Amino acid sequence: MTITSAALLLFFILDPLGNIPVLLGLFKGIPAARQRRILARELVIALVVLMLFLWGGQHVLSLMHLRQESVSIAGGIVLFLIGLRMIFPTAEGVMGDVPGGEPFIVPVAIPMIAGPSGMAAVMLLGSQHPARMGEWMLALALAWGATALILLCAPWLQKLLGNRALTAVERLMGMVIVALSVQMFLDGVASYLHPPG
Repeated sequence: MTITSAALLLFFILDPLGNIPVLLGLFKGIPAARQRRILARELVIALVVLMLFLWGGQHVLSLMHLRQESVSIAGGIVLFLIGLRMIFPTAEGVMGDVPGGEPFIVPVAIPMIAGPSGMAAVMLLGSQHPARMGEWMLALALAWGATALILLCAPWLQKLLGNRALTAVERLMGMVIVALSVQMFLDGVASYLHPPG
């Protein structure tokens, strides 16, 4: 996997366009300047969490005696469920019901930006190819930067594109994520059935 393909995968998983309606709903009644400060804080928290999972994923796997194949299969299943909820949204949205008030860590940083599928994906990248950690950090930084830019422009993008276009893009991303999840699942099963060496 190249840096570009890893960054695209992470960008699709972070799903900034799909998170715009949820984010705007959470920020109703909060002044615009305060919204930007809250969002900047939540984005930094999400990046720190994802970096921790990228660097600590291999150690967590070894402590829990988990094989890379099991993480690949579990990540594929989680991605599949997220993708399905993006294609067939529920009333609660992709991430489920969200609490009222000003968000702090939950639900914006976790699970909207740094969700279980993102954590599983970076853990998988770091554990499968630990020698390429610098490349994975760059890919994560690129995906996070694009996500941050889109979420910071959320009110403007909603006015420009409208809710229908955002919904269509979210469903398209859901289709891509479902395809990626199936591939991740199949790779895990193939690696388990035919271990290298």
